[in-house]
Amino acid sequence: MARLAGTAVFDPIGDQVGRVRDVVLLERLKAAPAAVGLVVEVPGKRRIFLPLTRVTSIDAGQVISTGLLNMRRFEQRATETLVVGQLLERTVTLADGVSQATVEDVAIEVQRGGDWVATKLSVRHKGGGGLLRRRGTTQTVGLDEVAGLFQHAPTQGAELLAERYEEMKPADVADELHEMESRRRIQVAAALSDEQLADVLEELPEDDQVAILAGLAIDRAADVLEEMQPDDATDLLRELPDERKNELLAAMEPDEAADVLRLLAYEDRSAGGLMTTEPVILGPETSIAAALAHVRREDLNPALASTVFVVRPPLETPTGRFIGVVHLQRMLRHPPHESIGQIVDTDIEALRPDSPLTTVARELATYNLLVLPVLDGERRLLGAVSVDDVLDHLLPEDWREADDEASDGTRHG
Repeated sequence: MARLAGTAVFDPIGDQVGRVRDVVLLERLKAAPAAVGLVVEVPGKRRIFLPLTRVTSIDAGQVISTGLLNMRRFEQRATETLVVGQLLERTVTLADGVSQATVEDVAIEVQRGGDWVATKLSVRHKGGGGLLRRRGTTQTVGLDEVAGLFQHAPTQGAELLAERYEEMKPADVADELHEMESRRRIQVAAALSDEQLADVLEELPEDDQVAILAGLAIDRAADVLEEMQPDDATDLLRELPDERKNELLAAMEPDEAADVLRLLAYEDRSAGGLMTTEPVILGPETSIAAALAHVRREDLNPALASTVFVVRPPLETPTGRFIGVVHLQRMLRHPPHESIGQIVDTDIEALRPDSPLTTVARELATYNLLVLPVLDGERRLLGAVSVDDVLDHLLPEDWREADDEASDGTRHG
């Protein structure tokens, strides 16, 4: 069943309706656990329940449904267990009552009556069971040969999920974490690399961000904050109690902490509070070819990659005197050997650090821009405000959880 995660779901005429995100098992006292349905993510990031009775085919790379979908949001019931979210990497005890193993996969089989049941596990041994059960070896066992699979306080790792998340977009990983119960969410988040966790945190609601950061050791949390954009790290720190915030700032590298401290000094809904201190900043003598190499950096979001800010040295914020900007499209229209100083746009509206959010939004909309410079009284560049940061503050706080269409009730149809 682990291989079903991410599989496309199609209706009978071949149109894709979503992707499988998990498999729902129903524990039964005197029978094998029943596989009752799939958790399917449909457009709009909504997760719905697709009963296996409405699945006509499960093949490599695709699931075919009858086309009848109940679009109410899936809500897990107390008697249900999610294979990917709750069983993978759970520690179980083998039949000898001593050896322990980690669940790597769960197999389901269809019965004569058409029902699906879980029958086998693929497990990785933790050692301590003799020659045939050396640490790291794998084995297929029946569900009746293990204990602890459905225990209420499981020991569950997160390495397999972390590996699967490596190729996913941060926003998609954030959606999966948001759907997990709080303890599991922290376990999985802790298994991600610092860089990936930083990207994922930026896509999560504030409550989830705070809970995850609180679940990490101080040094690990500080490392993750250093990987975040300074403005996003600042927004997160604003949500923490002063004692925790000060501990984290003290644990961060001095240069990284200095950027955040500077942003914390501004009002949250001002240009200074919204800006990042790390836009693309270059001197006027830089060639267009070199500037294009800078905006191709993978860690830049599209808004910041759209514009190069041209200044006199020093090039670190606060910079020397601000000259102007060069937009990506204009660089593409000129020979790569030319300097950006020859094509710089000096006629651009700049923001003051105390400019309110309404002014920032109005300037971006008026001039159809993705990013604007923030200057001090001596026209030194302090940072830049991008349209995505503005939208984060203009939208309702729960916008990440909003559905494309209203829904009430839970489901199973």
